[in-house]
Amino acid sequence: MTHILLLSDTHGYIDEQILKFVKQADEVWHVGDIGSFEVVEAIKKLKPLRAVYGNIDDALMRLEYPLDAKFTVENVSVWMTHIGGYPNKYAPRVKNEIKKKPPTLFISGHSHILKVIFDKKLNVLHLNPGAAGKHGFHKVRTMLRFYIDNDKITNLEVIELEKR
Repeated sequence: MTHILLLSDTHGYIDEQILKFVKQADEVWHVGDIGSFEVVEAIKKLKPLRAVYGNIDDALMRLEYPLDAKFTVENVSVWMTHIGGYPNKYAPRVKNEIKKKPPTLFISGHSHILKVIFDKKLNVLHLNPGAAGKHGFHKVRTMLRFYIDNDKITNLEVIELEKR
């Protein structure tokens, strides 16, 4: 069983509230708009990090992290990208590829809107953790955490941090 903390859109902001949840996870996944290497280093001091770059991330961040991360944890296939859309509104770049080979779990960020949607057509769970940082229009900072147990995603929990 693997305990995942999923966050996005930190925009260079990291604090003890986020790090408290980082410490509880086995792995941290960041879905782009990281914003600074201080965020990366603070997380990596505590736990393994998987990340993709977002539209605000600079050239150095883009050298370190990919546009798309496709990987398997236990028996769950994952596709993580910053601007990916969501079921029935996938980004054009994603749309055809996700139909050809759907992952078990499709994760995107960018919107700053927390979403959990099951795509019945493709049998894909879509997650967007909202925004954990303070930059943007969102009112409440959010993240998601869950467990991967063999081929199951369980105990999905919304984490609400303080209002921006």
